[in-house]
Amino acid sequence: MAAEFARQKVDVLVAVGPPGAPAAKDVAGLVPVVFAAVTDPLRNGLVTSLGRPGGNMTGVALDPTPELSGKMVDLCKQLLPKLSRVAVLWHSSNPGTEQYLQEIQRVASALNITVHSAPVSDAGKLKDAFAAIVAKHAEAIVVIPDVLTVMHHARIVQLAAQNRLPGVYEARQFVAAGGLLSYGPSLNDQVLRAAVYVDKILKGAKPADLPVEQPTKSELIINLKTAKALGLTIPQSLLLRADEVIQ
Repeated sequence: MAAEFARQKVDVLVAVGPPGAPAAKDVAGLVPVVFAAVTDPLRNGLVTSLGRPGGNMTGVALDPTPELSGKMVDLCKQLLPKLSRVAVLWHSSNPGTEQYLQEIQRVASALNITVHSAPVSDAGKLKDAFAAIVAKHAEAIVVIPDVLTVMHHARIVQLAAQNRLPGVYEARQFVAAGGLLSYGPSLNDQVLRAAVYVDKILKGAKPADLPVEQPTKSELIINLKTAKALGLTIPQSLLLRADEVIQ
């Protein structure tokens, strides 16, 4: 699809999330590309510098910090004050998750919470991962954001519900699919910022001169229907902070 757009010599090609951005880089040629919701565009070779991208690509990066994963554990504790065991689901083929696991362990230790690591190599291993999580008597689950986990968010939420595991996620789509709570960068904000870049390019700006933007807004989303199904009462302090409450 990216190659077809390039052949049509469109004025700007917009790629939201993986794998659209790498595909656009491979075939776009000189066509300006604006990406959004792309993790670590520098490490993934989309740009040569965040400050001055230097090529025909720029946009808005979706780069949650390790501190955000620690915050997700803290949110679990706020939801379940007696929490003592939490499971962490993560993609074993993503080397970038190591720093997130370290931050989760640091925060969990401070809160006297035992962490059960649940790596998965592909979507076919999700059911086995949840079986291991249940066997370890985990009382909640945190999911580290990754292409694999986001692509299969509906399945992850389904398995969490089947096993009556309160889940804290980074992306809103997990909660929209029935997950309990999410906290992370706003995808809507990312797309709106990308639209601003499209406007600038159409008015003559060069992608090479437009710095890649970092997330500026995180949102807290709570699904009260899921909380009710799990028999949980969401603390009023969290409800007051929520950017959106799904009834």
